[in-house]
Amino acid sequence: MPTPDDLYEVHPEIDIPAGLHLVAGLTGFSDAGGAVGQLNAYLDDVLDTTVIAEFDADVLLDYRARRPIISFDQDHLTEYRPPRLTLSLAHDELGSPFLLLTGFEPDFLWDRFVAAVLELVDRFRVSDTTWVHAIPMPVPHTRPIGVTVSGNRFDLIESLSVWRPRTQVPSNVLHLLEYRLYERGDSIAAFVLLVPHYLADTEFPAAAITAIESLSAATGLIFPTDRLREDSRDFLAKIDEQVGTNHELGQLVTTLEERYDAYMADNSPKSPLTDIDGALPTADEIAAELEKFLASRRHGDEDRSTT
Repeated sequence: MPTPDDLYEVHPEIDIPAGLHLVAGLTGFSDAGGAVGQLNAYLDDVLDTTVIAEFDADVLLDYRARRPIISFDQDHLTEYRPPRLTLSLAHDELGSPFLLLTGFEPDFLWDRFVAAVLELVDRFRVSDTTWVHAIPMPVPHTRPIGVTVSGNRFDLIESLSVWRPRTQVPSNVLHLLEYRLYERGDSIAAFVLLVPHYLADTEFPAAAITAIESLSAATGLIFPTDRLREDSRDFLAKIDEQVGTNHELGQLVTTLEERYDAYMADNSPKSPLTDIDGALPTADEIAAELEKFLASRRHGDEDRSTT
């Protein structure tokens, strides 16, 4: 069986300053609103990054469960895009360096993978680790996306965590990394974004913005968000148009707003998201309605662009 240091290859020629922040977000687990997927794609697009270590996908990934994409052009294959899990040196908008762990969540060898990441944390003398993921919750899209904060950054927990449940949840590999870092006494913060359940299957730009804002709050790093904010305004305008013309959706959003506002005013430890009364559509029905609406708008935009 491979040892932890068999799972990755480091590019030793790259000089890495000691004491950098480590930021992480892996796809494959619940990613409501496409928060982590959007975050990773956006940071890769707007930041200057250099891969310093790459993990072995052939060992860590179940290809039959998450098949890679290959391109076909009429009569031949033109491009194969293998999945990647990498640790990169990145720089924020002001040029400040940090480490960025992105890619797929491993299907296999979680303990060895986490041990490998801890080796890299020690090797590069990481100062603190911050990671994000997102879950669907019955909250309205008309209110700021809340977060649950865990770890040992108690200043962040006290100032930013809006919901602090006692519960058991399906874990992902970064939960295990957080647990191991916490055991060691390393600085660790995790942000769980609470995304409107009826938008969980869409790419919700506000979720990516909240992920970026959470990372900035934890690290002091500065990231450009202008393009995401423009996308978010367009997205919300389309949602509001649909809600305004659908009585059931409007009723749902109003109910969620009332419960959200009452919870925030009361600041009680229970969830503000349960026991919604009345004959309201299910989350699946709402998501299907909204996706149908957004798809029709996208097709209309495409048709106009070709005329």
